[in-house]
Amino acid sequence: MIFTATEISGAFIIDIEHKEDARGFFARVACVDKFDAHGLSFSPVQASVSWNTRRGTLRGLHYQAPPHAEAKVIRCTAGTIFGVLVDIRPNSPTFGRWTAVELSATSTRSLFVPGGLAHGFQTVVDDTEVYYQMGTRYNSAAARGIRWDDPVLDINWPLRDNVILSENHSRLPDFATALRQT
Repeated sequence: MIFTATEISGAFIIDIEHKEDARGFFARVACVDKFDAHGLSFSPVQASVSWNTRRGTLRGLHYQAPPHAEAKVIRCTAGTIFGVLVDIRPNSPTFGRWTAVELSATSTRSLFVPGGLAHGFQTVVDDTEVYYQMGTRYNSAAARGIRWDDPVLDINWPLRDNVILSENHSRLPDFATALRQT
């Protein structure tokens, strides 16, 4: 596993190291020792999957309020997503900044999201599946979100004119309001 730091403090792209032969490849996608070596305490306690039938589907930006902030590892197992991280940790050197990473089934790349970040994604193709491993149990009372098109964040979504949202996601508050509610 190869960990590459992103522009957001504590967030990493994780690339796997393939061992290939005529049958295909084998690769480790999780190892507590590798996380520890990068100063990341991560032990999954829950896993979820998101299936998205249509290109342009946007989920997020989600997070859990302290003390339930959740670290997670995200991997696209079918299709392609534009994954976005927003740093909402007030004392972080990258507070208020966002970064994006394209994840796809063919790249086999994962994204480590530390607690205290909001995460969302937009599907780039039809029939896209996203697999999540979370280091904290879901707490519905701590569930929060930020609207996808907040003008302060100004996220450069790839399919801005073809966004498919749930009713709940269309009602999420802007960045400033969300932080006051946290």
